[in-house]
This record gives sequence, structure tokens and C-alpha cells, in this order.
Amino acid sequence: MNEKNSLALDKCFKDLDDPIKLFEEWFTEAKKTEINDPNALALATADKKGVPAVRMVLLKDFSQNGFIFYTNLNSKKSIDIKENPNASICFHWKSLLRQIRITGKIIKVSEKEADKYFNTRSYESRIGAWASNQSSVLNKREELYKSIENFKNKYPNEKNVPRPKHWSGWNLKPDSLEFWLDGQNRIHQRLKYIRLDDKNWKKFLLNP
Repeated sequence: MNEKNSLALDKCFKDLDDPIKLFEEWFTEAKKTEINDPNALALATADKKGVPAVRMVLLKDFSQNGFIFYTNLNSKKSIDIKENPNASICFHWKSLLRQIRITGKIIKVSEKEADKYFNTRSYESRIGAWASNQSSVLNKREELYKSIENFKNKYPNEKNVPRPKHWSGWNLKPDSLEFWLDGQNRIHQRLKYIRLDDKNWKKFLLNP
């Protein structure tokens, strides 16, 4: 018989009052079992008219303060966020049969944080941040390749490529997190946390 926690859920749900710690436990497991990009997440936003959009991005950091990803500030996702900071992200790890859904508001990371992360990226990725006018119409691929070469000529020193002002990070501060485990006959296990204040959360079960 499988071990259970105090809520009669699988032991992988632990008995934690802090959902960020539980996220860290599950994310650590995913990094061991997912073949590609365990940090991949679906980011759902909506524009000022409420029209939704969803796309995959990569989680680059997380803490009690939120979940961080980086992008072009002129991209469709960034425009949506500027117009409507309410957003949702979803991690799905098929190898573990687990999912985590997180909702909250998104704010821009500090210049210092953005600079620090940008400088960890490969030279090609830093050049790409300059060369690509993300989400705008591209008439032909040759235009992009030419732009890449132009910026390589402008910044030939691989150790000294400044961060573009139009490139930074977004931080989703969570108001709720839901942890989901696949169950036989679709009797899934679901545990949800709702933020009460900066330090406290309320947790409860959900029907599958």
C-alpha cells in the first residue's frame, strides 16, 4: 500500500505549510526524471480586452518572492503583462505524472537582477537578444541572420555584451498554487494553497 500524508494524499505531497518548499521538492524530482527542460512552463496571459494567449517559457529562478522568466519587453507576452499583470503558469511533468498550476500578478525584476542573469547567457544568446525584434513580422530569415552578424560585429568581445534595455525579466508572485498527481480511473489527487499574507498560506483538497 502506498504511503500517505496526513491528508490521505500520496506521500509526494508531504505535509508542508509552505507551497514554495513543496514546489522545490517536486522541481528537484523533475530535474532527475524529465528528459528535456524540466523548467519549461506554460505561461497564460490576457490583453486589456481579455483575449488570452499561452506559450511555453523557461523558469530561470524562483524563491518566496516568485517565479522568474526572461524575455523581450516588446514581445506579445510582455505587452500583455504591461496591460494586465494577472497571469497563470503551469508545469506538467509527464515522467512524474504531476502538474503544478500557479496564479498571481507579474512585476518586472530589478535592473541588477536582469543584468546578472543576462551575463550568464551564452554569447550567441546575448547577441540574439539584440538581433531579434521578437514577435514582429519577419519577411525572410536572411534578415534575421544579417542582424545577428551586424550585432556580432558591433559586440565582438564575447565577455562584454551589454544587456539591451528592451530585454529583462518578469516575476510572478503567486496568490495560489495547486499541486496535481495523476490518479487511476482519473481519480486525481489535488492540493491547493491560497495566500493569506506574506508568510501564511491556507491549504485544502480539491475534487478530481
